[in-house]
Amino acid sequence: MDIPRKLGILIYTAVPAIVGGGIVYHFFGSFTQVIIWEILLVLAALGFISS
Repeated sequence: MDIPRKLGILIYTAVPAIVGGGIVYHFFGSFTQVIIWEILLVLAALGFISS
C-alpha cells in the first residue's frame, strides 16, 4: 500500500476519533472509556494499514 493511501486512512479515522470521543464522554462522563475508544480506533487503523 502506498504512503498517500495510508495517510488517507489515518485521516479518515481521525473523524470518528474526535466525534466518537465526544459522544463516548457524553454518555459515560469519564476519560477512561474515551481512552479505550481511542485505543480501539488505533488498533483498527493499524489493522487497515498493515494489510
